[in-house]
Amino acid sequence: MSRRRRRGDAEDKADIDLTPMLDVVFIMLIFFIVTASFIKEVGLNINIPDLPDEPPPVDPDGPKNILVEVTSANEIMMEGRRVDIRSVRSVIERQFAENPEAVVIVKADAKSEAGTYVAIADAAKSAKVPQVTLVPDGIDN
Repeated sequence: MSRRRRRGDAEDKADIDLTPMLDVVFIMLIFFIVTASFIKEVGLNINIPDLPDEPPPVDPDGPKNILVEVTSANEIMMEGRRVDIRSVRSVIERQFAENPEAVVIVKADAKSEAGTYVAIADAAKSAKVPQVTLVPDGIDN
């Protein structure tokens, strides 16, 4: 006897059920999303202290600090005049020689670039000033 195969039986046996495979794919997707580590942006962390309502009294005979102001357009102001970034070190060295206890205070506008502050801090460190302080200006609390 010869066996004849019907065409319908062959198609039924060839069907593959994809539902379990999709379940496994979704479980793997959820696993990788949950266990993935996300990239965090690196930036400057600035701790802004709570400022009192009234500033402390200023001692006129106390040490004078070296004030460097940075505008929103990244212009550097020292001693009431605009200073080029290349001459910041020499101005800081001169002022530090006059007052060796002075501290460099950088009063930077909130819209200024961090690179300007870094350049001023590098200039102060190369002028051998032990402390450089950043005071943000124009930040709304």
